[in-house]
Order: sequence, then structure tokens, then C-alpha cells
Amino acid sequence: MSRRPIPADCLQPVPAEELAVRSADGTRLHVEVHGQPGAPTVVLAHGWTCTTHFWAPVIHRLADRYRVVVYDQRGHGRSEIPSSRVRYSTRALAEDLAAVLTRVVPEGERAVLAGHSMGGMTIMAGSARPEVAERTAAAVLISTGPSDLLAEVRIVPDAVRPPGLRRFLHRQVLRSRLPLGPVGPVSRAGLKYAIMGADAPAERTEVAVRMAHACPTGVRANWARVLDRLDVRPGLARLAAPTAVVVGAEDRLTPPVHAHRMVAALADPQGLLLLPGVGHMAPIERPAEVAAEIDRMATAHLPARHAAADSDADLPAAVTADPERTAVA
Repeated sequence: MSRRPIPADCLQPVPAEELAVRSADGTRLHVEVHGQPGAPTVVLAHGWTCTTHFWAPVIHRLADRYRVVVYDQRGHGRSEIPSSRVRYSTRALAEDLAAVLTRVVPEGERAVLAGHSMGGMTIMAGSARPEVAERTAAAVLISTGPSDLLAEVRIVPDAVRPPGLRRFLHRQVLRSRLPLGPVGPVSRAGLKYAIMGADAPAERTEVAVRMAHACPTGVRANWARVLDRLDVRPGLARLAAPTAVVVGAEDRLTPPVHAHRMVAALADPQGLLLLPGVGHMAPIERPAEVAAEIDRMATAHLPARHAAADSDADLPAAVTADPERTAVA
């Protein structure tokens, strides 16, 4: 079966630099540096079953004014697959982020951190670590949640009763070790329903579907176990940096209820951006708005030397931090 075309902005950009970073337990992490050497730094952490490729549309929109760092979460992409199940944990996520920041953000400097889904959970899990806290100027939490994920997932319809049965079914789906196999009509339709907005373009859906299929089955299942029992609320409460929250109105995996809870718990909330018609994969579905939100936080909280008079053509105008905003579809 022929593969669908990929949008130009979703094609992986060639990094200016590639690094191998060792985490605290020795796990090797693949790190890429894009954009402008010497510019303020933005660090992007992807989510479950994704890779650095996930951030391509955002990198293309930020690389003309920032030094953009992305890395493969352990087990994903070109990072090392952990040798045992005990190396899958929120502590490991936090240690990985600390190792990456220590390598790419010199002591005394800071960066804007943005995390999608498990990447946002990574930021929350690592927020109190000195290597993270001292290097974080601001944060953007995208399509994520701090706890009770299975209680809020909306893949199985609410009509299925009782709620405990829905939770059981969600757990079986997310923890499945069944290989996804080749991308086909059934898997494409199923994954679009679960992770994309109903009106997401087919070519952008294809990008997300291919990444999910490429994730090793054991890695997918082991991280699902971590997400099943996730609770990073203490880290969310300790996240002292100014923090913005972004969520798709049609997100079935981390619905907007999580975004509202995070804003209420943050020490320094900088607004909630709700994206109409968008599912869980906001940086792929609506990269311009996501990039603009990261740029807004960088403009406000990083040194002004990043500004460039002619570099804003592909970003919507920055806005002030309202308690809640809805992006125009």
C-alpha cells in the first residue's frame, strides 16, 4: 500500500549538531541541536511513542531565532532502549532531562522548556532538581496531565458503564504488547480517532501514525505502565518558573480537564491556550499556534537579544497571558 505524502514542514530538519548524552543510570540519549548558535535556547521534550521528528513543524518555525534542542526520550528514536523495566519511571525521565540540560545549557544560563504529553510530565517530574530548576526560564506544558490519566481518557465512549470498565479497557489498549504492524486503513483510522482532531488533515495524521507504528512494542508497553500509575502533582506544585499550558479541545488522551487542574496548581501560571478542533497532537496539528506560544514565553522570559525584525513572518502575533485564550481555528 502506498504511503501518503508528508507535509514539507513535517520533514525532519538537518541538525546543526548531534550529541550523545548519558543519563544518571548510563542510558544513552540522542540529542539534536538546531537553529542559531549563540541564540537563546529552547528545549523540546516529546511524548510517548514519538521521536525528535515529532517537533519538526515547530523547529522549522523557531530555528531562525533560537537554538532549538530536541532529544529522544529513552527507548524512543535513536536513544538507547532501557535494559530492564525498572529503568522506566518518572524518576528516569527527570534524570534524562537533567542530563540533557546540563549538557546543552551552560551553568548560569537558562532556557525555555516545552514538553508534549509525556514530555510535559518529564518537566513536571524534574522541576525540583537543581540541574533543571536553575536552567529553566519558563515552561510550556502541551497536551499533558499530572495524574489520573486513565480516569480521564476518552477513547472508550462514556456510554460504556460502569466507569471502572472503561478504565479497564483503556488500560488493556494502552498496555498492549501487540505489534501494530504496517500502517493500514484500520490502524490509521483507529489512531486518528485516538490522537488527532476529527478534521486533522490526512497528511498530518500520517506523520503521527507512522511514529506510533515505529515505536518498539516493549517500549510502548513499558511506558504505558508508568503512565498508568503516573502522579507528578508534587513536581507540578514545585514548578516555580512561569508556565503556560496548551491543550486541544478534542484531546481524548489528556482532555482539557487536566489543563485546568494544572493552571490551578501552578505557582506562576501564564495562561491556558485552548485549540479548537485539535486532538492530542497539537504540535503537528497546529504548529504555528504552538510555536507562537513558545515564542511568547521566550520573548517574555529570555534575554531580548533573540528578537529579529524580519523573523516573525510564520508566527501569529504574540499575545499577553490571559487566564484562558481560545485560538482561532
